[in-house]
Amino acid sequence: MKIKKLLLMSVVLLIVASSCQRNQPKQDETKMAAMKQKVDEYAIVQLTTDLGQLTEKERQILPLLFQAADIMDELYWLQTYGNKEELLPGLDSLTRRFAEINYGPWDRLNNNEPFIDGVSPKPLGANFYPQDMTTEEFEKLADPSKTSLYTLIRRNAKGELIVIPYREAYSDQLTKASALLLEAASLTEDSGLKNYLQLRAKALTTDHYYESDLAWMDMKNNHIDFILGPIENYEDQLFGYKTSFESFILIKDLEWTKNIEHIVTLLPKLQKSLSVPEAYKAETPASSSDLGVYDAIYYAGDCNAGSKTIAINLPNDPQIQKLKGSRRLQLKNTMHAKFDKILLPIATLVLDPSQLKYVRFDAFFENVMFHEIAHGLGVHQTIKGNADVRETLKDTYSALEEAKADITGLHLITTMHNMGEMTDRDLMENYVTFLAGIFRSVRFGASSAHGKANMIQFNYFLQNEAIKMDPSTGTYKIDLEKMKKAVSDLSGMIIQIQGDGDYRKAQQLIADMGNIPPKMQTSLDKIAQAGIPKDVVFEQGLKVVGL
Repeated sequence: MKIKKLLLMSVVLLIVASSCQRNQPKQDETKMAAMKQKVDEYAIVQLTTDLGQLTEKERQILPLLFQAADIMDELYWLQTYGNKEELLPGLDSLTRRFAEINYGPWDRLNNNEPFIDGVSPKPLGANFYPQDMTTEEFEKLADPSKTSLYTLIRRNAKGELIVIPYREAYSDQLTKASALLLEAASLTEDSGLKNYLQLRAKALTTDHYYESDLAWMDMKNNHIDFILGPIENYEDQLFGYKTSFESFILIKDLEWTKNIEHIVTLLPKLQKSLSVPEAYKAETPASSSDLGVYDAIYYAGDCNAGSKTIAINLPNDPQIQKLKGSRRLQLKNTMHAKFDKILLPIATLVLDPSQLKYVRFDAFFENVMFHEIAHGLGVHQTIKGNADVRETLKDTYSALEEAKADITGLHLITTMHNMGEMTDRDLMENYVTFLAGIFRSVRFGASSAHGKANMIQFNYFLQNEAIKMDPSTGTYKIDLEKMKKAVSDLSGMIIQIQGDGDYRKAQQLIADMGNIPPKMQTSLDKIAQAGIPKDVVFEQGLKVVGL
């Protein structure tokens, strides 16, 4: 009897095993198809430009800059995930490619959801802090450098929290990068670029970036622009303290730069045009600010992860911004790629057909440019107490600042029209293109600073009837006059929250309006079904650019 039962059980197990084996290929095929779809969400773009304007010496330093940028890429992996060699080798080709795009096993355009089985949710503090660290532990840590932009938090042998400067944690890599920058400096003929490279090389080994940031501000005649170091704090979603390594290599577009550089002279007027009480526009924009248009030929590290940057506004140091302003660099080739491959197709799905004619690249370019200009306007120190707004608003700062730059940039464009500076085109082009841009950007999810900023604006427009959805088509249409008022009012509201250093009000605004409403989700689902790329991924390097 027992033997019969054992035989019966064996037969059942064989049938189950056989069934699992038959189903396994189907499951694998389904997973592979899903992963291919994720990879295909990124349109491939080659980063090229005309190097004909460069001198022989300038062409010689580019390989050195590429090598230094690659080191920043390596460091960013360590900051956001850890040792990539513990992750990548065991993955199939498609999953590996998607992990490379995202610098880890979390989908950056899908609220950082894990896309590899068994991977835990992404730590809010990335790899800047111990994953088991509590907020209470951090608050009790007595070392004042714990909030520095350039330190890691780790545990010692006793399990106690300690602070480690970047220059020590990444000593080998930063020493190599520093040497490459010094070699490039010895070759360059441009005095501004030479000074910057020398000072940046020193900063990498000291964690003191102030002098090199000032030198970067002073570069005026360079054909090559080079950004490298620990710069943005978006990766640290726990406290917003820690900066991530990245690098850009850029070639200036001389003609486009000449066409826009005069706008810098209008900054004082634009500051005074803000729709806030006088106390909130009392700061004077620094006169050393400038605008430039560039083609990007290399992205590395933070700026290359997930959604790609199309404009730069640096330095972030508020003291430098107060003293010299900032440099705003528009990355025209990346911008054009996103407009052609993503924004235009999205616009045809979500906008009222009668307003599609207003979606134009020049308006997209201006919206992005004035976003960067707006970062430098408004308030950077609180009205009472003269405290740094970034520190006062803590984890809400990035989302609120991005929302301010977006909406205030649009307010500035309106002001420029009123001043007679932009009479060659219809203001509706900027507004309608801006609305389409929200749908493009919010596809990254509402978890990032930019995503929350986009939703604050979209929800505010809806509440104030600046935009309305046609229930029969699901498309949106702008009411010009109501849009003008909504833009002015929301810009003023955010600047006043910043000037008051009102952390609770900032939290409330994000909580109330920083989420995707059901109406928009329906539109996003339609976009997803249409197979429109979410962003771009680059083919880049020395060979691609022709060196």
